[in-house]
Amino acid sequence: MEFSQAWNPLRSALENNFSFNQIKEIVGLAGLDLTGISHLEQKAGGGASKGQLMTGIDRIIRDVDDERKQKFIEIVAEEVIPKLSTEIREELESHLGKWGLGIAGHAVVPLKIFDPSELAELPLSSRDDMVKAAQRFRDGDLSGAVSAACGAVDAATSAVYRSSDLGDPGRASFQEKCKQALRAKGVFEKLEQDLRCLGWKDSDITGFKKNFEGALNQAAYVMQTLRSRMGDVHGTKPILKPLVFDSLNERRWVVCSFVMGQSMTGIKTQTRKSLNLSYVIERLNILWQSTLSKC
Repeated sequence: MEFSQAWNPLRSALENNFSFNQIKEIVGLAGLDLTGISHLEQKAGGGASKGQLMTGIDRIIRDVDDERKQKFIEIVAEEVIPKLSTEIREELESHLGKWGLGIAGHAVVPLKIFDPSELAELPLSSRDDMVKAAQRFRDGDLSGAVSAACGAVDAATSAVYRSSDLGDPGRASFQEKCKQALRAKGVFEKLEQDLRCLGWKDSDITGFKKNFEGALNQAAYVMQTLRSRMGDVHGTKPILKPLVFDSLNERRWVVCSFVMGQSMTGIKTQTRKSLNLSYVIERLNILWQSTLSKC
């Protein structure tokens, strides 16, 4: 039910930044039955207030089922967010963050599967698919989430294939593309340099680099297998939500690793956090426990 908590911050932004008639129009576009508030009108020298209008809207959405309420909130967000000033948008994002939610593009998404602050640091070609994957997971479209997550990685690896003249990316498997693209970007060499600057011993660097490369290769394999074996565009194959959740985080590993092709200097704290040793160990442990629980 965490997503339903987005309504209160959105409600505040709607009431404080839009006119009476604009609010009616937005909630109507979002599917609200306007007959329930048709009697509320603004008139010269009187009529209903915006506060009364918002209360009327609250009464209607209180009685709708969770699925319709979520869809209503999604569309309201898509209508409201693009029209907000930078200051108001940041304020809204701060309030949403208290409920574990964030803004990606014009959508509200759970932070547990996607942190919008990472977008600016990631390959441009992958950003739309990363947002799409988070939205689809949020909406329960697990097959679509897997496809979009793989699409984000495909876009990043294909761009590297072209820029590094690695040949036709369409002739390589998903896992092979990830491996070759990461090597072409010099990800592991840059990682070695950064760890050495942090004072790591060569013996520790060698072991860590080998295992980190292996973890990324295994993450690519998991995503490749999920896409081909666990879901299709018609949603007819069985899908396991915990595995999809982990695959979305593995997508972050792989795509964020392309950021490591540059020096870690200047990369935002949040992105560095998603690339550091403790994060890698945490995700490996979760994936391992998830796998054991299904054996």
